[in-house]
Amino acid sequence: MRTFSPKPADIQRAWHVVDADGLVLGRMATEVARVLRGKHKPTFARHVDTGDHVIIVNAAKVVVTAGKADKKLQYRHSGYPGGLKTERYADVLANKPEEAVRKAVRGMLPKGPLGRQMLRKLKIYSGPQHPHVAQAPTPLEIPGARARD
Repeated sequence: MRTFSPKPADIQRAWHVVDADGLVLGRMATEVARVLRGKHKPTFARHVDTGDHVIIVNAAKVVVTAGKADKKLQYRHSGYPGGLKTERYADVLANKPEEAVRKAVRGMLPKGPLGRQMLRKLKIYSGPQHPHVAQAPTPLEIPGARARD
């Protein structure tokens, strides 16, 4: 049996919108990464970008569980000696919620040029408004990501 390789004409891209209000960050990120990769389609091939576009709204209202907002640290390095910067996740979610969500999804995508191409199809907005109404996005429900009260 030969390996199936979808041609560019075979790839149909849809637009999905996710309301992140009250969703757990990690569980939402796994589903978004799955849709960006195209694993929900029968034409999935691991070496071709067959995924859909995803819009995430209300990123500022995303939830992290088990007190990770206070315990977890986010690191970044400037590239210079002694250039390691640490920031509490609560501060990251308060100041730059779009970047916190983008980093969570990015870590679940393939590394390299293919993963960067998939990440370009992700649009994140901290509020409820987005400028992609003309693409007629369908709501993407993620029931397993709803935070328990």
